[in-house]
Amino acid sequence: MIRWGTHGEDEKETEVAATSLSPPVTSLSPRSTILEAPVTEPEFLEQLQELNGKINSVKEQAFRETVACADVQHVLEKLKIKAVTKIREFVLQKIYSFRKPMTNYQIPQNALLKYRFFYQFLLGNERTVAQELREQYVDTMSKIYLSYFKSYTSRLMKIQYEEVAEKDDLMGVEDTAKKDILGMRIGEPSLKNRNTVFTLGNRGSVIGAAELEGPIIVPHAAQKSDVRYPFESLFRSQHYALLDNSCREYLFLCEFFMVTGPSAQDLFNAVMGKTLAMFLKHMEAYVCDCYDSIAIFLCIHIVLRFKAIMAKRNIPAVDKYWDTLLEILWPRFEHILELNIQSIQSTDPQKLGFLDTRPHYITRRYAEFSSAIVSINQTFPNEKTHALLGQLQVEVENFVLRVAAEFSSRKEQLIFLINNYDMMLGVLMERAVEESKEVEGFQQLLSARTQEFIEEILSPPFGGMIAFVKEAEALLEKGQLERLPWGGVLTFFSTPPPFPARVTQLARGFSSTWKASVESLSQDVMRSFSNFKNGTGIIQGALTQLIQYYHRFHKVLAQPPLRSLPARAELINIHHLMVELKKHKPNF
Repeated sequence: MIRWGTHGEDEKETEVAATSLSPPVTSLSPRSTILEAPVTEPEFLEQLQELNGKINSVKEQAFRETVACADVQHVLEKLKIKAVTKIREFVLQKIYSFRKPMTNYQIPQNALLKYRFFYQFLLGNERTVAQELREQYVDTMSKIYLSYFKSYTSRLMKIQYEEVAEKDDLMGVEDTAKKDILGMRIGEPSLKNRNTVFTLGNRGSVIGAAELEGPIIVPHAAQKSDVRYPFESLFRSQHYALLDNSCREYLFLCEFFMVTGPSAQDLFNAVMGKTLAMFLKHMEAYVCDCYDSIAIFLCIHIVLRFKAIMAKRNIPAVDKYWDTLLEILWPRFEHILELNIQSIQSTDPQKLGFLDTRPHYITRRYAEFSSAIVSINQTFPNEKTHALLGQLQVEVENFVLRVAAEFSSRKEQLIFLINNYDMMLGVLMERAVEESKEVEGFQQLLSARTQEFIEEILSPPFGGMIAFVKEAEALLEKGQLERLPWGGVLTFFSTPPPFPARVTQLARGFSSTWKASVESLSQDVMRSFSNFKNGTGIIQGALTQLIQYYHRFHKVLAQPPLRSLPARAELINIHHLMVELKKHKPNF
């Protein structure tokens, strides 16, 4: 009884399983599609998905030892083998098509993405074939990328500027006939074949929105047009091509080979690893002999921007490469900056040849360089850069003071200091923000030296009056103005006149000479300062200071016992003086 009952249940179970599995042999159409239809036909993909579902169902039923599985398994196995064979051949052909010269491999990649279920089918049913295809793809694409980028990098370097910075192109190195004040060669290759050492010029556009993600440089077109580029432009083009290809490749690998996270990164590294290693080797070789700090700094900021772009796209594929690149670039930039700091430290003003009071070429180099670095650094501030620029600024300030000490008169020293501070401040403010430490520092220095210079130039024509005012105000503050019996400077051969005579002399002398003195002072100032606007500002400051001193002179003479002096009647009215002085203020 038990045996027969069991046999009846087995027959019923086989019948149910056979019905649920719907063996594909019942109809010629599905089988013939798998056997005969091209894999590119939609019907093939449709039947492949159907076949995959049935294979999975058989696997599931096999675990339950369903009898019906044995009836259909051999048919499904034959169809699976045929499907795997056709898919393998198709995918290999696509991969091999990448190897043809001048092939745009994005086209076969996009074609493969349409049939990504093929790889999914292989992965679930024939992992050895899936592994074979993956290895073939990795081997093919790694060679293609390496060949392309190796060739592209080599051709790019042929269109770099012929003249680049050398180890002697440092800020504090004495000027020679071979170079101009900004470190550019004279009498050698034309401007299009050389690069500046300390100036930014238009080089900063490489990190601007328009150029940063602009079309890459086509080397043969540049050679044909005889166009040359600075290194940072070549670097930008090379790495934008890398970024673009890396993003596309990473997304393809994730989608077609169905990988994510560390597995996706490992597969990407297998494809792009040789190319990235070649890039790093090239950069290490170039950077170790590079003395163009602006180029290195721009490259750093290109990397920071490209890294941010890839982070925004949520593609971590090249993160480690960017970090390694920065580890190569930062130390070199800092090293070149330290070489420039040392060159300023060791500069001997007496070996610089003839000195005049105009802005010095070394301070101009510093101003151009510092403004370039400060302006580039604003987007991605770096404290190490700020610290190095601070050291450089201190050395330049000390250098300016050392050179100023070479002039015999304080007036010449002040003119030199003001000209240099004003020039550096003007250059810095063109690019740097007004709140920067560099701008603030030179503003304070310029203001202090300008005030001292104004006192210096007012002293010869109006020194007697100024000295009298200061002396009288000091006594007045103590309530001891009556203790002002004498004035002027005592010498061995002369004695100062009594203060009534002195006041009369000062009042009459001012009235008769102030116009000529102001005119002479104005002309002297305009000859002394290279910046017209700065010169006019100093003149206006001097005239304002003169009015203030004269107004204080009036106030002192209005105090007892001086207000009874007849000399007061000879004083020029203060408002009349202001009106007259306004006529002498230069307009600009």
